[in-house]
Amino acid sequence: MTSAGSRAVLYVIACGAPPAAQLPDFVGSAQAQGWDVCVVVTPDGAKFADVGHLARLTGHPVRIHYKHPDEPDVLPPAAAFVVAPATFNTVNKLAHGISDTLALGLVNEAVGSGVPVSVTALREWGIRVILNPAGLPHASGKPAVFPWEELRAGLAGFVPAADRPAGR
Repeated sequence: MTSAGSRAVLYVIACGAPPAAQLPDFVGSAQAQGWDVCVVVTPDGAKFADVGHLARLTGHPVRIHYKHPDEPDVLPPAAAFVVAPATFNTVNKLAHGISDTLALGLVNEAVGSGVPVSVTALREWGIRVILNPAGLPHASGKPAVFPWEELRAGLAGFVPAADRPAGR
């Protein structure tokens, strides 16, 4: 699906972790690749992300909470989703189909499955899971390094569903 500007829409979902503060660089990179980016953050993600800056950068409001059923949708439909950073809490809730935040609800709807989801199942379904164990903190006290470069590279090779040939 595309927005009014005919660019594919990417939803960037951010959870409550320090890398959420680094979203503007990633959003800019995605926009440079031609994406119309919308940002959705979990309530804890809003503690780390600069919501006002992201809204100005994307031209879309940053969504945090579910809207009232009578309110119109303010974001265009997504062609793809990136969950970055994805916290342990969110990945586990996603694996069990829990939609207690707007962010989880959107991702669960996108998966479109009535069965529990695991990282293995996500990979089998063609969902790219970028996890670099070498970048995780260790007992040595080494700080965690978020895999932004791997995420940028993965996004660069992605072809939105609307742009794929039929049957793929």
